[in-house]
Amino acid sequence: MAATSATTFSIGSAISVGSKGSRLPQTKPSAARFASQNSLTSFSGLKAATSMSYETEASFIGKESSAALQGSFAPKAWKANQESCRGLQPVASYKVAVLGAGGGIANVKGVAADLSHCNTPPHVQDFTGASELGSCLKGVNVVVIPAGVPRKPGMTRDDLFNINANIVKTLVEAVADNCPDALIHIISNPVNSTVPIAAEVLKQKGVYDPKKLFGVTTLDVVRANTFVAQKKNLKLIDVDVPVVGGHAGITILPLLSKTKPSVSFTDEEVEQLTVRIQNAGTEVVEAKAGAGSATLSMAYAAARFVESSLRALDGDGDVYECSFVQSDLTDLPFFASRIKLGRNGVEALIPSDLGGLYEYEEKALEALKPELKASIEKGIAFVQKQPITA
Repeated sequence: MAATSATTFSIGSAISVGSKGSRLPQTKPSAARFASQNSLTSFSGLKAATSMSYETEASFIGKESSAALQGSFAPKAWKANQESCRGLQPVASYKVAVLGAGGGIANVKGVAADLSHCNTPPHVQDFTGASELGSCLKGVNVVVIPAGVPRKPGMTRDDLFNINANIVKTLVEAVADNCPDALIHIISNPVNSTVPIAAEVLKQKGVYDPKKLFGVTTLDVVRANTFVAQKKNLKLIDVDVPVVGGHAGITILPLLSKTKPSVSFTDEEVEQLTVRIQNAGTEVVEAKAGAGSATLSMAYAAARFVESSLRALDGDGDVYECSFVQSDLTDLPFFASRIKLGRNGVEALIPSDLGGLYEYEEKALEALKPELKASIEKGIAFVQKQPITA
């Protein structure tokens, strides 16, 4: 088994969001746990807000969330909130395990100690080594798996397959054994293959629930929103571009025709933006000149998706994200699209995004299918050729 590390985060909330999380490094298994039983702070846009009641639009930080963020910086509101909430006890609590917490540092205890100094509610615990993996995962509500090796210059996501495929397989086996009802967020590349790997493992373990398995493609949306806002001089906080297909190269298809707010693009702009969004990961890998891949923007995107999942678990009925999931929107078994998140995971797929596309998008959608199909089948075949740990 590949060495792993993990960190677990726990957040308790009096009226709204609570969470716990854990994570594993790649040299030895390790994790950390965060737990707060008296926190009265909710989170909106990854910043503490003074109110437990808020609504958001489909984008990461909607107008209502912006108002919540503004309120979080008002001293008087904060003081009043402390007074009104005094004596209340949390009624919701969730645990989030992050498997692969060591990252390039490979020192989970140090990462856990560092995170524990943040003035936020979570309590952090670290776990290291395969022997502690089960303890890390017990009672977890959301598992995030970024474990694996990053891309280097000249590497494709397929080059990562032989290493990361086995890491994901091993970790998902542990998830199946210790927290089979958890939402599983797969970040390890190639996502187009690692999500099918996870699905096959869970099937063989007899605990597969397609509504609870997600390939995290949020970084594609984050990039699309950023590049479109820059190109069209829009307020970034208002921009929302759905991205469908997969999570590698030409399988990444930003639907610029569905951009909110509505904006027009020339044929040249559609092609230029699409290609840049598809190759954005390579752009970062080359800029780092072999020193790493897109770690910071990926961390931001992963945090966004986890936050959305926790909001959905907590009963927010208006949570939408794009994700690579089991799907019937096309003839492919897995497909990234906008989804509605609920207490039990995927509540609904959003088929309307695939209608009324630009001609360029329609052609690109058909062109990506053979490559995506091959990646999915590669992941499935990998598991079927190997025995699953009992």
